[in-house]
Amino acid sequence: MYEALLNQCTKENILVQERDIEIKGGIKGLYANNVIWINKRLKNQAEKSCILAEELGHHHTTFGDILDQSEIQKKKQELRARWWAYERLVPLNKIVQAQREGITNRFELAEYLGVTEDFLQNALDRYKEKYGIYTFVNGHRLFFDPLRVG
Repeated sequence: MYEALLNQCTKENILVQERDIEIKGGIKGLYANNVIWINKRLKNQAEKSCILAEELGHHHTTFGDILDQSEIQKKKQELRARWWAYERLVPLNKIVQAQREGITNRFELAEYLGVTEDFLQNALDRYKEKYGIYTFVNGHRLFFDPLRVG
């Protein structure tokens, strides 16, 4: 997934650089002026993918300096970027596909999607918030809690 996101960035003329980011608060990624910085201290490809997707989400959905999250408008922009990343990395049709292929637990699903378990859980929480306990995807009923296709 990380490579696919890097390719998307290249097509959109966004430069991605992995660097040591020494900013208070343990920032994992930053976006500004068509450049995404990914903290090279991240543990694995899945975590890098999640951070890169969120920063790409900032490219598509936010504007200005939103580092100071004390203002409600800046918090909303941060959430918009995360939601963009959830929909990009954890699309509903892929969850259904994974279930149909026999993937039965969150660890396997996160691995299948190339994301961290925390990112997956946050995406599922967002979908549940948006759709309720289930939604229909390609003729299948996808339940969010417990996660299953009916």
